[in-house]
Amino acid sequence: MKIYNSLTRKKEELVVENNTVKMYTCGPTVYYFPHIGNMRAYLFMDFLRKSLKYCGYKIDGVMNLTDVGHLVSDSDEGDDKMELAAKRENKDPYEIAKFYTNCFMKDVSRLNIELPEHIAKATEHIQEMIDFIKRLEAKGYTYIIDDGVYFDVQKFKKYGALSGKDLSTVGVNRIDENEQKHHPFDFALWKFVPAEHIMKWNSPWGVGCPGWHIECSAMGEKYLGNSIDIHTGGIDHKQIHHENEIAQNDAKEGKQVVKNWMHVEFLQVDGGKMGKSLGNLYTLDQLIEKGYSPLDFRYLNLLTHYRKSLNFTFEGLTAAKQALKSLKQLAIEHKNGTAQVPKDKLDAYEKEFRDALSDDINLPLAVGVVWKMLKNEPKSKDVYNLLMKFDTVLSLDLGKEDEVEIPEEIKNLANERVQARAEKNWAKSDELRDLIKSKGYLIKDTKDGYEISKI
Repeated sequence: MKIYNSLTRKKEELVVENNTVKMYTCGPTVYYFPHIGNMRAYLFMDFLRKSLKYCGYKIDGVMNLTDVGHLVSDSDEGDDKMELAAKRENKDPYEIAKFYTNCFMKDVSRLNIELPEHIAKATEHIQEMIDFIKRLEAKGYTYIIDDGVYFDVQKFKKYGALSGKDLSTVGVNRIDENEQKHHPFDFALWKFVPAEHIMKWNSPWGVGCPGWHIECSAMGEKYLGNSIDIHTGGIDHKQIHHENEIAQNDAKEGKQVVKNWMHVEFLQVDGGKMGKSLGNLYTLDQLIEKGYSPLDFRYLNLLTHYRKSLNFTFEGLTAAKQALKSLKQLAIEHKNGTAQVPKDKLDAYEKEFRDALSDDINLPLAVGVVWKMLKNEPKSKDVYNLLMKFDTVLSLDLGKEDEVEIPEEIKNLANERVQARAEKNWAKSDELRDLIKSKGYLIKDTKDGYEISKI
């Protein structure tokens, strides 16, 4: 399998030990409702995990839940997002974390996202972070100023390899920077906090809380050791958060810890940015309220490669909804089919599908293979069985028929039509069929009576 490595900026063959991929994913900061832009990153994590499994790999994965330490600015400026949320809602920050963690997990489940083997909460790994910082301190990479313990990026010679930053081009005394810092890019490992701060812990350097960047490094090490095969996250983390992770990891170990970095591009709305002020920061619940299913959104994500921006529009989501409906219908037809399809033909489709996954998780191409197979082959249970194998990656529930709630009014009209047909009143039967159709439903006569479906 070949994947694009953001660090080397090229596709590379994935090389792992014992056929097991050790994988870390940057999880959410649980201070507010997740929006669909957030969920694109976790959908990619899921697509990647399931693609790897399809291609024969085992996975040992970790995803963090940041419930402390993430400041408003990724550059360690401003207040902790958890403390701000607690003030906003007049709640304890631990209550905030629990509530929004549950919201996130609910969305994960509705999108058929498979959780990694380890879910790591930052607040449950404070000691690991302190120990990590102590080892960096012992190696001479840290210094202390009034507001915390900082990492000295100038002592890490490879800083900027991921982001392309050049330390020499940035002045040390920018107005918007803490003037005590040795360099503007230096970042907090441990932040001292005032007495009124709720989330705080004792440390060798003073009472405080961890920096956001140290969390992922410490928890990654605890569960995956000092060699990680793949680290995923949104493209917005590449410039600061992930660059800082590399500095911490590699400085402590004296070697490259993460072999491959994979970044998901932004989700745009109507070709532009998404934001609260723009009124387009949609949540999954809002999509559901508008008549879409979570799997409609999942299907939409399959149509754009993860390294390309996904332009979300409701027109596009409607098209995805219709396409998924058609896909499920074709699945049912093949399930009930009786034709035989030669094994070599099925093997060829499977190879195409696998090759698409193996080429940097090219899901749009994989979806194209699915459509080609379903449309070109006669209705066959063999095709359906292969489709179910493909759906272990797609996870669109293609083998499940959508349950349609039929209103009592429609049921009554359908029963009235049965009576009309029994009386051989064909004109009334046709009239009732047309009336049912005008209300958004189709009625199909069967040997056992009838079937009703929503148009």
